[in-house]
Amino acid sequence: MVIKLRSDGRVTIICLFTFATMYEKEIEEYESIRLEYQQKVADKMGKKQWMEYNEILFSAHSCAIEGNSFTVDDTRILREQGMAMIPVGRSLLECTEMADNFRAFDFMVSHLDNAFDESFLKEINRLVTEHTLAYRAPGSIAGEYTTEDMAAGDTVFGDHEELIARVPKLMESTQRAIDDGQHPMIVAAKWHGYYEYLHPFRDGNGRTGRLISNFILLRAGHPLLIIRLEDRYEYISALKQIRAEGTDEHLVGFFFKVAINRMKSELAQKRKNTLPTMFF
Repeated sequence: MVIKLRSDGRVTIICLFTFATMYEKEIEEYESIRLEYQQKVADKMGKKQWMEYNEILFSAHSCAIEGNSFTVDDTRILREQGMAMIPVGRSLLECTEMADNFRAFDFMVSHLDNAFDESFLKEINRLVTEHTLAYRAPGSIAGEYTTEDMAAGDTVFGDHEELIARVPKLMESTQRAIDDGQHPMIVAAKWHGYYEYLHPFRDGNGRTGRLISNFILLRAGHPLLIIRLEDRYEYISALKQIRAEGTDEHLVGFFFKVAINRMKSELAQKRKNTLPTMFF
């Protein structure tokens, strides 16, 4: 992505899904471990258990990045037992947010053949915010774009009408990048960075963005990307670099690093937990 500041103070964004050679080292390392990970971890679990495992990890960390206090164990309990078993010390709002995330995740996984367009983006956001938006932003409609300018933390977002008008081009250029055979991780990262820059919905932009990035990866047959809570600071910093420096290189590098670290960690767990142990 290239972001240009014009003489009148306005920003022009050019979304570039090229220059994969910039990330040759990252791609080489990622691909060198992906096949082993797929064979030794993902495939051996079976599709159903593998996806349930990912859903719990992804949901716990994606919601935690936004402030939800659920642990991975809390998330597993809610996924398995539903709203009848609310973990001790967790609020009903947090439970509802997590349940919405489950529904959005299930929809995403079961619609990998869906067109990559605004309708799909809006449906993911609708599911993500369906039962919490009325509390967080009264009067807003889940799955519909914001009708007012927004701010979050120390960031004041741009004019919402101008930003929303760029969403169709983002979806179209991303689909072209996929069709052109760009590496899925680069596409997922670049889409994510530009989407979060546009920030088109009243709530749930982060959760929606992380789901759609994984839609891109899953459709290409790649493992899910799970940004953990402990990586939140680096993740937010990489997103801020897009606004501060006009580059998404930090975010693309971050996506590769997170993916590689996850695969290495889980392969190491598999090896360690397969070692013989002494019972007495």
